[in-house]
Amino acid sequence: MDLSRPASSDLSLGLHSHGPSHAHARVHAVAAPLRLFNDSEDAKPERLDGGEADGGREDEEDGGDQHFSLLGHSLCVKRPRRAVNGGGGGGGEASSCSSSSAALRPAKRQATGEGGGPDLETRRAAVRAWGNQSLAEADPDVHALMERELDRQVRGIELIASENFVCRAVLDALGSHLTNKYSEGLPGARYYGGNQHIDAIERLCHERALNAFGLDPACWGVNVQPYSCTSANLGVYTGLLQPKDRIMGLEPPSGGHVSHGYYTPSGKKVSGASIFFESLSYKVNPQTGYIDYDKVEERAMDFHPKILICGGSSYPREWDFARMRLIADKCNAVLMCDMAHISGLVAAKECRSPFDYCDVVTSTTHKNLRGPRGGIIFFRKGKKLRKRAGSFSQGDEGEYDFEDKINFGVFPSMQGGPHNNHIAALAITLKQVATPEYKAYIQQVKKNAQALASALLRRKCRLVTGGTDNHLVLWDLRTLGLTGKIFEKVCEACHISINKTPIYGDNGSISPGGVRIGTPAMTTRGCLEDDFEAIAEFLIRATQIASNVLKEHGKVQKEFLRGLQNNRDVIELRNQAE
Repeated sequence: MDLSRPASSDLSLGLHSHGPSHAHARVHAVAAPLRLFNDSEDAKPERLDGGEADGGREDEEDGGDQHFSLLGHSLCVKRPRRAVNGGGGGGGEASSCSSSSAALRPAKRQATGEGGGPDLETRRAAVRAWGNQSLAEADPDVHALMERELDRQVRGIELIASENFVCRAVLDALGSHLTNKYSEGLPGARYYGGNQHIDAIERLCHERALNAFGLDPACWGVNVQPYSCTSANLGVYTGLLQPKDRIMGLEPPSGGHVSHGYYTPSGKKVSGASIFFESLSYKVNPQTGYIDYDKVEERAMDFHPKILICGGSSYPREWDFARMRLIADKCNAVLMCDMAHISGLVAAKECRSPFDYCDVVTSTTHKNLRGPRGGIIFFRKGKKLRKRAGSFSQGDEGEYDFEDKINFGVFPSMQGGPHNNHIAALAITLKQVATPEYKAYIQQVKKNAQALASALLRRKCRLVTGGTDNHLVLWDLRTLGLTGKIFEKVCEACHISINKTPIYGDNGSISPGGVRIGTPAMTTRGCLEDDFEAIAEFLIRATQIASNVLKEHGKVQKEFLRGLQNNRDVIELRNQAE
C-alpha cells in the first residue's frame, strides 16, 4: 500500500468505534472505509454523501470522525450522518445498532437509486446489453480487421498446403457457448462440476475419431485435447520419455517438422523437442529428394532413439511405414507417426496407413481433414502385439502402457483445460470424414495436385522428387534464380497465397530455395484439374514478374517491395487471380 498518496485508499478495517466522548461512549465494531487525507490543517475531509465536513459541531452531532495515525500518516475514519427529518431514521440519539446499520446505508441507497446512483435494474440491463453486443458494436476495430481478412480469403487463391476452409457447422461450434465451460481432466474425471454434457461431447468425439480411421476401440485409444499437433507431439514425448531421452525424426530442411527435434547448423535448439530431449535428425537423399531408409537405419542404430518419428510437413511422397517399423524394432524404439499433412488421405484410404505399423500416431485436425485448428493423439492399448517381419500379430507380451502416460503428458503436464468448442467442432468434422463425399473430396485433392505438378513440369520447372503422391508439390526455384521468400512476396501482391520452404542443400534459415504448394483449400472451393492448369500459368507469370523486378530494383527487400507497388503486371495478374 502506497501511503504517500493520501486520496487513493479505499481500504476497510474493522475498528472499535467511539462516540464524541471517548471515556463514556459505548464501543461497537464497525467496518468503516479508511480514507487518507491531507496533513494540512485546513484540509476538509470528504463526506460520504459528497459534501464537506463543516467543523467540529457537525461532526459531534453525527458521532464524530475518528482521527488517528497509522505508520506516520494521519488518517480519518468517516462517520455516516444520521438521517434528519424522515430521511430514513427517527430523530434523537441513534443507538449503537442504528449507527452500525447507518454505516451500510449509503451503499444501499446508491444501489437502489437513492442519492443519484443507478438503480439495480438499470445496472443489470447495462451488463446484459454489453454482453449481447455484436462484434461490430463491441469492437469496431477488430471487426474491421476481421472483415478485411475475410475479403482476402474470398478474393485470393489459397495454395498453402497446411490451410483449408472449414464448413459452417464447424464455425458455429467454434463460436459457441462451449467456450464458457472449464473442464480440466478427462471425461468422468474432471476437476470441475457441471461437465456431464461436455463429457458426452468428448466421448462422442473419441468414438468418431476411431471410426473415421477404421480403428478397433479395443486396440486403440485417442486423446482429442491437444491445442495443436506440436502440443500433441510434446505430450507424447513428455508422457513416454524422461528429460534428455533421445528422439529421431526427419530434419526440417528435408521436409520434416521442428517439433520432431532439430538443431540449426550453429547448434541452436529451435523447439521444445530439442530443448528438453536429445534429437538427431535423418535426411532425404540430396540427389533424389526421397528418404534413404538405409541411411535412416544406420543412423538409428548409432543413436538408439527411444522414439523414432516418421511423417513430415513438406514431403511429397509416400512413407514406407513397414520399413520404419523394422528400423524401430532393431533399435528398440517406439515408432511414432506425425500424419498431420496426410491424415485426410489416411482416413480416406488414399495413402498407406501408419496405423498398421506404428505405436503412436499424432495429427493436426485442420489441413486436409478440414476441421478446427488443434491436435489429436492415437495410441495403442490392450495386449501388446508381437513384432514379426515389420508388421504386427497378436501376442502375449503384456499390455501397452501408453494410455495413462500420454493422457497425463497432455494434462496436466503440458496444458490446462481443453477447448470444448474445438472438441465439438472436431466431432462434427470427424462425422463428415467418415462419409463417401469426403473420400471423393480427397481423391480430387490428389488429382488436383498431380495436375498442378504435371503443368509445372511441362513448363520446365524443377519439382523435388519430380512429382507428388499426395496433396502438395515442392517447387525448387533455384534453377530460375529466385528464392522462396522473393516469390512468396510476388504471389502475395497478386492475391495468391503460398509459403516459402527450404530445399535440401540450400541455406534455408536465411533464404529458402523453394515453395510448398498445396491443393486442399482450392479443392474445397470447387477447383478441378483445369483450374489448376490455370493456376500453374498464374504461378509461371509470377516468376516472370519476380525476375523482372529483381533486374530493375535488385535483391534488397525494401527496394524489391517498392518495385511491386503499382506494377502493371502485378495488377493485371491480381485481377485475373481474383
